[in-house]
Amino acid sequence: MIKDITIGQYYAGKSPLHRMDARMKLLLTLGFMVVIFVCKNFFSLGLLAAASVVLALLSRVPAGMLLRSMRPIVMLVLFTGTLNLLYTKGEGMHTLVELPVWRWTLTITREGVNTAIFTTTRILCLILASSLLTYTTTPSMLTTGMERLLSPLSKLRVPVSVFAMMMTLALRFVPTLIEEVDRIMNAQKSRGSNLETGSLGKRIKAFVPVLVPLFVSAFRRAAELAYAMESRCYTGAGARTSMKRLRLRWSDFAAAGCMALLTAGVIAINYFWGSVI
Repeated sequence: MIKDITIGQYYAGKSPLHRMDARMKLLLTLGFMVVIFVCKNFFSLGLLAAASVVLALLSRVPAGMLLRSMRPIVMLVLFTGTLNLLYTKGEGMHTLVELPVWRWTLTITREGVNTAIFTTTRILCLILASSLLTYTTTPSMLTTGMERLLSPLSKLRVPVSVFAMMMTLALRFVPTLIEEVDRIMNAQKSRGSNLETGSLGKRIKAFVPVLVPLFVSAFRRAAELAYAMESRCYTGAGARTSMKRLRLRWSDFAAAGCMALLTAGVIAINYFWGSVI
């Protein structure tokens, strides 16, 4: 499960999404996430889901990697769907099933089923969009694009370059920390620690020997990195340069046009077919 976390991971490729400008990908991903929450019925959400599948195919990222990126949030999706299924109440609801459980009666309505499916699909589309962004953009290009987008804030004395460097380091060390956690867990298991069975309290106690060396290792790496940056006279002040320049191409503007058409389609569908939630 630890290895399934894909934050900061990059899949090398030459797909159309890989060749896009990092700034445009950031803006379009943010816009895509906003449009997901604009959807009000299954027709508009289905359009967004179809667009997500098309983007996944264009990225040429193996389906196994995309599915593995969603494994860590399976429990969250099931929990959210169950809550919406059981607790969607109101006047005029169409009852489908009534389940007597001890002193309570769990009522499942048609509206609850619709809300559960709708919410689950939204979450999956959000995870897929964010995964495609990290899979098709290197951490350095991602933070460079973010720095360029936030560059107007530098006129207000916001340390944009320092913020970009912090983002670069954070994304860079996420895979390293994941590997460190996996190594420590394997070492604890070899010593007889039981990390996967037992009650919740026992599992939390069993993870204490994992968290302590993890924090020690993280602080040690941070100190070594700080010394290395100081020895190279890094101060965080002044304009930062990049080895690779970001350049907008016609394909980036074509992608922005497709995003505008997709947004217009969602708004039109919402207008003609109304809302289901």
